[in-house]
Amino acid sequence: MTSKSTDRNRVTLTKIAGEVGVSAMTVSNAYNHPDRLSEALRDRILETAERLGYQGPDPVGRSLRRQRTDVVGVLYSNPLSYAFDDPAAVSFLGGLSSVTEEADLGLLLVPAAGGASKERDPRAAAQAAVDGFVIYSMSDEEPLLAAALQRWLPAVVVDQPRREGVPFVGVDDEGAARTAAEHLLDLGHERFAIVSFGLSPDGHQGIADSDRQERTTFRVSRMRLRGYRAALEEAGLPWSGVPVYECQGSTRELGYLAVEALFRSHQEPTAILASSDQLALGAIQWMTERRISVPQDVSVVGFDDIPAAASADPPLTSVHQDHAEKGRLAGRILVAQLREEAAPSAELLATRLVVRDSTSANRER
Repeated sequence: MTSKSTDRNRVTLTKIAGEVGVSAMTVSNAYNHPDRLSEALRDRILETAERLGYQGPDPVGRSLRRQRTDVVGVLYSNPLSYAFDDPAAVSFLGGLSSVTEEADLGLLLVPAAGGASKERDPRAAAQAAVDGFVIYSMSDEEPLLAAALQRWLPAVVVDQPRREGVPFVGVDDEGAARTAAEHLLDLGHERFAIVSFGLSPDGHQGIADSDRQERTTFRVSRMRLRGYRAALEEAGLPWSGVPVYECQGSTRELGYLAVEALFRSHQEPTAILASSDQLALGAIQWMTERRISVPQDVSVVGFDDIPAAASADPPLTSVHQDHAEKGRLAGRILVAQLREEAAPSAELLATRLVVRDSTSANRER
């Protein structure tokens, strides 16, 4: 006995045309060019198609004929779960999707297989059925990025890396990091530690020596370390005395582990600069559990100003950046490219330091 689903698969434009008494082209026009038919004829064709179980033109074949998919690919080198767990990534994707939805475009997250291994698989970018790419926060040497750019589709980079000829959306990471460090210097702090997210996508976690810092392949990490370093050295503090703990990600759990390692192997800092709020909040959790007071004993500054920063205990001092606006601007630039229209300006977005209760004057002075 033939199943209903199999019967539906056998329905063709020719069969519908025979039932209605028109050509197969006329049936095709009912779906693809309805303005070419009278309303009565189109309704009769659609009613016949529904009765026969026809589900409409094959979307894959239709995309091939139009040479358009109406889908934007988001190149993402972190695990997909991270995209939905990290507040900054969630905010960015929310802003981006608000623009693509308005333009009747879908979003496809295009991850890299291989995780943090050195042998990354670029096929996801090479084979993705998309009209263009939003390249979201990738290493300078990411194979997924190279595979995408080789397709010569419209593209925009968000945060990292910079590529000549590709529009860029981001902030002045170096300047923002410098402002964060200067705030703690103004409070009299001299013993610093840095909790950074990855410097390179090779899975390393722990203290990053000077050589590793120099070889970082993540632009954002490179710029933020450069900003922290410039401020401290200008104040007369040797950078060689500042431990930089590298985390392969940006979660509270990683921030917790980072500060635990720093306190066990180095002189206890009075000030911690974290590359993200998630890392900073994890650091505060570890210290709170051990009755190390924030900010009386240790001041902490994060980066991002996610919603949890203001409601933390204590409320977190953080560099504010608008991740949702990053997504919206990236979306507007890409949609303009797809429509062959003038794109919005891709100037760096503003940041500001939001001072809250996780920082205070150094009690040792």
